[in-house]
Amino acid sequence: QVLSDVFNAPVYTIDTANSACLGSAYRAIHGLVAEKNMSLADVVKSAPEPRLAVTPTAGAEELYRPLLKRYAELEQKVIYNPTSSC
Repeated sequence: QVLSDVFNAPVYTIDTANSACLGSAYRAIHGLVAEKNMSLADVVKSAPEPRLAVTPTAGAEELYRPLLKRYAELEQKVIYNPTSSC
């Protein structure tokens, strides 16, 4: 639920163990076939059908939007000036 609220997006899951690893594997395959102009959508056609797990909580975006902005600012500060203190 937290991911859905923070990113204001629905979260889908699939019935498989280690689904995060599976997603990484699909991305790796996509990288391997990139020279064939194959889209990621084509690569994951054989993936199990996702199931909607949660949707964003009403009003959560108002809470998280400024926090995401601040996080992005801090991240940029670290990336472009890693010796500065945040």
